[in-house]
Amino acid sequence: MSNTASPANYRVSHMAENLIGSEIIKLAGEIRELMAKGEKIYNFTIGDFDPKIFPIPTELKQAIVDAYMNDETNYPPADGMLDLRKVVATAIAQQQSLEYAADEILIAGGARPIIYAIFQAVVDPGDKVVFPVPSWNNNHYTHLSHAKQVFVEAKAENNFLPTAEELKPYLSDATLLALCSPLNPTGTVFSKQQLEDICDLVVAENKRRSPDEKPLYLMYDQIYAVLCYGDAKHYDPVSLRPELRPYTIFVDGISKSLAATGVRVGWAFGPRKVIDKMKSILGHVGAWAPKAEQVASAKYLANQTNVDSFLGSFKGEIEERLNGFYNGIQTLKSEGFPVDAIAPMAAIYLTVKFDLKGFKTPDGSVIESTPQITQYLLQEAKLAVVPFSAFGASKESVWYRLSIGTATVADVHASIESLRAALEKLKVKS
Repeated sequence: MSNTASPANYRVSHMAENLIGSEIIKLAGEIRELMAKGEKIYNFTIGDFDPKIFPIPTELKQAIVDAYMNDETNYPPADGMLDLRKVVATAIAQQQSLEYAADEILIAGGARPIIYAIFQAVVDPGDKVVFPVPSWNNNHYTHLSHAKQVFVEAKAENNFLPTAEELKPYLSDATLLALCSPLNPTGTVFSKQQLEDICDLVVAENKRRSPDEKPLYLMYDQIYAVLCYGDAKHYDPVSLRPELRPYTIFVDGISKSLAATGVRVGWAFGPRKVIDKMKSILGHVGAWAPKAEQVASAKYLANQTNVDSFLGSFKGEIEERLNGFYNGIQTLKSEGFPVDAIAPMAAIYLTVKFDLKGFKTPDGSVIESTPQITQYLLQEAKLAVVPFSAFGASKESVWYRLSIGTATVADVHASIESLRAALEKLKVKS
């Protein structure tokens, strides 16, 4: 009799065994199945861009081609090409009035390895990581670090951003506070006062700790910073409270600002010691941005005129779609349908409420849960959006993320009409 174990019974690490897969990817699988059957689906789930609708800047594309033609295909330096780090330093100074040297900047293959490296550099197994929900992937990065997750559920009345009062009870023994603004999944931004109040908590906590204690670090993901609309303005912790510079690690890059998610150029900047440790970690992982893309990005970003020209057009296209969806949802709300939305502020996301629990569907069943709402929207409205529960919020939440990165202007009107038709089929539970 063979003692060979069945592959299904192979033992793996505790971390791997308990790692939760992406809820968005799971939903994407259902969408693909429907589309394979020939159904028209308005897929607004993925925080990405359709390059046919939102291509990267022409000059950046040509610079990438030129770099490959010039054989820029060997390993880049572990912390990134010096020319690119210098250009990033200049951009930080221009946009945020912050001075960071080239050796306080780390280039990597997008924001994901940067965030992973931050967690690995400052968080030990068993350490406490505090983050608001809904938010993107903090739970998974905490799990990968064998740390303890502390969820702080933000409220709609605060645009789903945490307040200092909500965070305060959890910071006295925490190692990392993970924040993001503009926020994925909501597209909302911290007001100056909101962020100042949180910064004051972090400053006070680090003053309280003894020199031999690990500080409370602050990860500040600002990957959507330049994509603010109307009166919305981006604020950052170090500009507001310079005392936070030794503890704050920023996450940024071109993935969202230039519709360049697949180009894979992101960066971190922060305390030199932390950046050095992150460099070592990513050196072992090999998570560099490709050299040709780094060379091209340095060339493109150095021409501020081209950057400004692209952003002017790009932001206008995004804002048109966000406002279109928002106005459409508000029209449906005014007609008595159980929907709502938060006015667009930033990023590529609209926060939408589908308060459909308790309504009867055409087949006589009653919608009783958020997954049932998601399925009804997908099956009847052909509308695919992501519930905030996929970002750590309560499973009972009826708020959703709608991403416009794959939407044409025509899709905006058509999907709202499809949603209206689906909502008209619902009946109040008797």
